[in-house]
Amino acid sequence: TVQGSDVTFTLEGGAKVNDANITQADIAADNGVIHVIDAVIMPSM
Repeated sequence: TVQGSDVTFTLEGGAKVNDANITQADIAADNGVIHVIDAVIMPSM
């Protein structure tokens, strides 16, 4: 991340990033690709 924390992507039980489900993937944007998740990812403290 920009903040410096790691994120973990898994495919077991569906596509996830940390504990958030990826609900929509590969949305084209002018400067990259967007993946929609169903939760807010907070950095570790």
